[in-house]
Amino acid sequence: MRAAFYIPLAAFLGLAAALGIGLTMNMRLLPSALIGRSVPTFNLPPVPGVRPALSSANLKAGKVVLVNIFASWCVSCREEHPILMALAKSHVVPIYGIAYKDTPKATATYLANNGDPYQRIGEDETGRVGINWGVYGVPETYVVTKTGKIAYKVVGPISAAILTQKVLPLVRKLEAEP
Repeated sequence: MRAAFYIPLAAFLGLAAALGIGLTMNMRLLPSALIGRSVPTFNLPPVPGVRPALSSANLKAGKVVLVNIFASWCVSCREEHPILMALAKSHVVPIYGIAYKDTPKATATYLANNGDPYQRIGEDETGRVGINWGVYGVPETYVVTKTGKIAYKVVGPISAAILTQKVLPLVRKLEAEP
């Protein structure tokens, strides 16, 4: 009879411990199986009248780049957009965009209203390319090496702190490598 009492109690304590551990984890540090691997192969169409198209070949051009996955309907993308605009004006690192599950018209309107920090943009209307990148949701930003390998992933909007403490030091380090 006593064992029947302790089984539910043990199950409850185990569940509470698991939830407690989960609540202390930093959700911005979602792992990516692609870190250290080449970018997925893709060839996205351009946003008509905005920028040239984007393909995986553009990310293996001998320079470190950022790939920002965004959408016009994404509230957090609007939050990080001024930071991307300032970064683009600084010319520290090229920024390429993937418009995730969006229409070309909505993407073009969003960029016309908010500014365009991207050197190239690919339109991923179906989200297939985003899935291949391992996208959890938008925005997500990747640091890509000169040889087209994914070096770092930011889940959620880039803040000034993340940019200055994590992303830019890594970009400088990767640019200094032969």
